[in-house]
Amino acid sequence: MAINYREVPSPCYVLDEGLLRKNLQLIKSVKDQAGIDIILAFKAFSMWSAFPIVKEYITKATASSIHEARLAFEEMGSKAHTYSPAYTEKEFPSILKYSSHITFNSLSQFERFLPMVQQSGKQVSLGLRINPQYSDVETDLYNPCAPGTRLGIIANQLPDTLPAAIEGLHFHTLCESDSTDLEKTIKAVEEKFARYIPQVKWINMGGGHLMTRKGYDTNHLVNLLKDFKKRWGVEIILEPGSAFAWETGDLVSTVVDVVENSGIQTAILDVSFTAHMPDCLEMPYKPHIIGAHQEPVEGKPTYRIGGNSCLAGDFMGYWSFDVPLKPGDQVVFADMIHYTMVKTTMFNGVPHPAIAIWNDEKGLRIVKEFTYEDYKGRLS
Repeated sequence: MAINYREVPSPCYVLDEGLLRKNLQLIKSVKDQAGIDIILAFKAFSMWSAFPIVKEYITKATASSIHEARLAFEEMGSKAHTYSPAYTEKEFPSILKYSSHITFNSLSQFERFLPMVQQSGKQVSLGLRINPQYSDVETDLYNPCAPGTRLGIIANQLPDTLPAAIEGLHFHTLCESDSTDLEKTIKAVEEKFARYIPQVKWINMGGGHLMTRKGYDTNHLVNLLKDFKKRWGVEIILEPGSAFAWETGDLVSTVVDVVENSGIQTAILDVSFTAHMPDCLEMPYKPHIIGAHQEPVEGKPTYRIGGNSCLAGDFMGYWSFDVPLKPGDQVVFADMIHYTMVKTTMFNGVPHPAIAIWNDEKGLRIVKEFTYEDYKGRLS
């Protein structure tokens, strides 16, 4: 079965439980075959109403902030693997409370907070983020190894012997990448950091491993990880985010109006690109609209799609449709669960889409509806 969009209110993000389970089964299979740990990255998917489903397959998470670490502790029921570009004295005691692993972005951050770790008496495994100065990611906004990046330590900034308290190394170079990209990254890491790997217990290979995408070579990934583990004798951790929620749900919207200017027809929806689909403008990328032609087709009704905020650039285009659009028509954006809900805003006070889960047997369950109070409560 599939989501019955006639039952979905507008606007609404709707997660298909069956598709999520399919992804989770594949991820767990890779974890088990490779003999590694795979954990959920909240930065891409933190829909905690779905965590009871996630925990049937994967029980740990990675956090990038104090609030994500607390969410892991409270809703995943496990302490987080936490990494942040910068910790503060105010937040660090809570980071310690909610974390099993803490990775530092620089030696100065490590030196600054090591006394606090030691004084706490908590058993926390500490690591350093390294930068192999290599990445296949072409969009600088998403490239953690771009020249001048603030993320990670380059090899010549490390002493010959790592500090005694450091038990792990963490690198992150990928973004919705395949296993051949990881293979190239591993080569770069080994070329620059080989002398440090025997000094640690674990290696975190970060996120961006889009193993649930059609055509991804999971056998190659498993073999890469097994070979690395055999070669170096360390524990391996992966923390993909998009792979968990890849193609598991959509954003349902409705046409509110159709306007024309300079020969361009724009269908205005009850959702906003800038507020509800920000990656489309940031990456940028053109999302798939179910039932529409992804590129203009001569002779068919063709529209630019506009959001409902006042931002002049809150639009994308163009899609063709088999019949003209009119107010009240449903427009469904596919694959809008990962890196979408986590980045939404309430800019302009436009109504925020609801969040729902579709189950083939039980139907639609609305898990969250947003009100004026949610908007008002963000500011004062």
